[in-house]
Amino acid sequence: MKLSELEPGTKAVVLDVQGDFNVKKKLLGMGIVRGTELKVIRNAPLKDPMEIEVRGYNLSIRKAEAENVIVEVLK
Repeated sequence: MKLSELEPGTKAVVLDVQGDFNVKKKLLGMGIVRGTELKVIRNAPLKDPMEIEVRGYNLSIRKAEAENVIVEVLK
């Protein structure tokens, strides 16, 4: 499942980061790496951008970038 498909309040763990070199570099630099747990806080009206909590801080991420993050939902 992609990060962009998650609803607010959902917790997930990152399985993979895809995309071209620049996109991966940006996401990895923000702390979105394999094995990291995150939580969707809220979405903007058109789900762009979305706010997530990762590594203890809140981060806004564009929908196009969130499409490159493959996650597994935690129950």
